[in-house]
Amino acid sequence: MSERSAAPGGLALVESLVNTLDVETGADSLDTPEVRGRLGVTEAGLADARELRESLRAALLAHAGHAAHRAVTPLGTLLARAPLYVAVDDHDGSARLAPADAGPLASRIAAAVAEALVAGTWTRLKACEAPTCLWAYYDRSPAGRGRWCSMQVCGARAKMRRYRSKER
Repeated sequence: MSERSAAPGGLALVESLVNTLDVETGADSLDTPEVRGRLGVTEAGLADARELRESLRAALLAHAGHAAHRAVTPLGTLLARAPLYVAVDDHDGSARLAPADAGPLASRIAAAVAEALVAGTWTRLKACEAPTCLWAYYDRSPAGRGRWCSMQVCGARAKMRRYRSKER
């Protein structure tokens, strides 16, 4: 788990969904009504939310240059089913992609991804390379080459493992 601040804009929703599963302990906060309510996930939509979460995690691992943690439905396939429309502000004429229905999580995620694509921030959202973590984090490093959710925890563990393997 990370001490980093939340991702900007709509990416905070993506990050929040991915981080509902603690890979190390197996604790899934989607099992709690409070988290489901905050994310707008119904009991009937729980399986779809979990599928979306793991497809997002695979995409975030790819952003960091890592292979998917397991076989998942391609994120593009899931987001293709999420209806969006172009919302135009009557006052200033600005436009943005918006979910056609604010309820479905996939539509809100699709709108967040579209917003991040336009802002150029989508590939800055990554998943920690530590196989026991896979936590989503927003890479704020100047070069955009962050590898771990936390240098103090996952990064330090990886560097210590590498050091010990060289000592042998």
